[in-house]
Amino acid sequence: MLHLYATVTGWLFEHLIQPPFYALGLMAYAEDAYGFLDAFLLGALGIGLVWLICRPLEIWRPVEPVLDRRVVRTDILYTLLNRLGILPILAFVALLSVQPLWQGFLTEQELLPPTLEALFPTLLDRPWLAFAAYVVVLDFAEYWRHRAQHGIRWWWSLHAVHHAQRQMTFWSDDRNHLLDDVIAALWFGAIALLIGVPPGQFPLIVLLLRCAESLSHANVRLDYGWLGERLLVSPRFHRLHHGLLSAGAMGKNYAVLLPVWDWVFGTADFNRASYPATGAPEEPEALATGGWWRQQVVAARRMLGLPTPS
Repeated sequence: MLHLYATVTGWLFEHLIQPPFYALGLMAYAEDAYGFLDAFLLGALGIGLVWLICRPLEIWRPVEPVLDRRVVRTDILYTLLNRLGILPILAFVALLSVQPLWQGFLTEQELLPPTLEALFPTLLDRPWLAFAAYVVVLDFAEYWRHRAQHGIRWWWSLHAVHHAQRQMTFWSDDRNHLLDDVIAALWFGAIALLIGVPPGQFPLIVLLLRCAESLSHANVRLDYGWLGERLLVSPRFHRLHHGLLSAGAMGKNYAVLLPVWDWVFGTADFNRASYPATGAPEEPEALATGGWWRQQVVAARRMLGLPTPS
């Protein structure tokens, strides 16, 4: 599959990108252009995969009818802007350039980089086990980032854009303020480099976690049973997090992929019978029904303590 993906990417670059770059004398930027093409195609692949999985489920057993398609179209715009740019991958690549400095500093101190392979050498010969370990560690880091989004006042002002959606669908996963996305990408990329995630595996981890997040936001009446609910985050489990009583610092069900973190740290709610209404009525109406630009401006003004519309 990776070979096929690389072949398609190479063909598109050779026939669509390289000729105009050559004609315009921009071949010095060809490597950067290939990287952006790679990120764009991976994002498009992720969107297509999510649509194939989630859209049939929403048609099959929706929690509620979608009455306002306009706000869903805004969420679609968020998804296209976020995933076709692949902020986490771009942040990972940017941070990758400073990794030698970090490793050089540790070497001077006669210390080993704190990668998972250094801590657990058995992972060196077990790539699938190493991949699973990377996912678990990054999911743990995402749990605490998510809790910080709810617990830190200025950060909640940005994250409220995500929680203001009353017509939640699988498109709602990427409904975030741009600054919030940048912080998340830098956090995720830094943790990945710190634990030694190989560049070739990082996009696959991003794809896996984003598919899981999109499914958890889907407008579908679906849970995984008593045991499954404790192993993987389901649409029902995460919908409780978006419920009207779960916004802000007292929320529940913060996990992205593995509910074990909520279980261990006392933030889990396994009420399988509940599919609450979503939204954040205490937040400005513009965050719920405004367009992309209006939501970005209103959230930024709130973060800075400036007056905002009701």
